[in-house]
Amino acid sequence: MYIGVAGNIGSGKTTLTTLLGKQYKWEVQYEDVDDNPYLNDFYTDMQRWSFNLQVYFLNSRFRQVTDFQKSENTIIQDRTIYEDAHIFAPNLHAMGLMTTRDYENYLRLFDLMSEFIQPPDLLIYLRGSVPSLVNQIQKRGREYENTIRLDYLKRLNERYEAWIQRYDLGKLLVVDIDELNFEESKEDLGMIVERVNAELHGLFEPAGKK
Repeated sequence: MYIGVAGNIGSGKTTLTTLLGKQYKWEVQYEDVDDNPYLNDFYTDMQRWSFNLQVYFLNSRFRQVTDFQKSENTIIQDRTIYEDAHIFAPNLHAMGLMTTRDYENYLRLFDLMSEFIQPPDLLIYLRGSVPSLVNQIQKRGREYENTIRLDYLKRLNERYEAWIQRYDLGKLLVVDIDELNFEESKEDLGMIVERVNAELHGLFEPAGKK
């Protein structure tokens, strides 16, 4: 089984992925941030490095998902390949930070890759307002994120909401981070676990039932 955790920058994807991995003893796969050779350059000069960064993420997540499909373990993933293609790349193109030539090339790569992968059995989307995202970004203190613009976060949020409204690849669970502080509250985390349980119980029919 494959679980995806989706959400904007600062929404708490890594934290929730870790907590649910421990809760269910699932194998955890994280977004390649610390070893990403393009992130620092990207936030310094988005227009120059946008295509390089998006191709790097596309390749990294494609490799992860193809590995998932060979595994017998239940895996939970921090951010999905679909967010790269439906949110980050088109947002960069719309903002004039990725050329049409590069964007179309990127989409052709994604379309080819998508023929070889399966979507998550359950997608958990972390919804949050821009102030909540900024608060989390400031709290974790990653140097390269200090230059993220508010309009960039806002545009990403709008695209996430549009994507989630039409998402139909599998089960979907929406978690509002403005209302639930799952990092510090065991009660809030427990509520999310209950909702995940409810969704997962419907993923497979009981043994012997056809």
